[in-house]
Amino acid sequence: MESLSVVLYQHDPQTGQTLVATLSRHFNSVYWTPSYHELRPSIARNRAEALVLDLETSGPDEVERLHREFPALCIVGTHRLADDKLWAEAMSLGASDICEPRGLEVVRSLQNGIAHRAAA
Repeated sequence: MESLSVVLYQHDPQTGQTLVATLSRHFNSVYWTPSYHELRPSIARNRAEALVLDLETSGPDEVERLHREFPALCIVGTHRLADDKLWAEAMSLGASDICEPRGLEVVRSLQNGIAHRAAA
């Protein structure tokens, strides 16, 4: 288990609970924030090193704002219908990766993003 603080913003409760269960098996501290208004305070309060961001609710522009505010934060966006256009846009705005909100896909994206940031 990686000693890492991860904040998860997922608007859909069922998806959020599923992701928390999966992420908790791989990361030491996982904090689910179902409210968009609690996102920034949760990142700061929990000293998050990584964020899983529901792009269906927040949109790619939020990636840019969060990347500016928390430049060391590894941001992995999730979207059920992620395509190349969304991926390219979010990556250009500061995301580490974009994937579907499936547990092991998110875990892999987080691990790759964190490893890439550590190597930089």
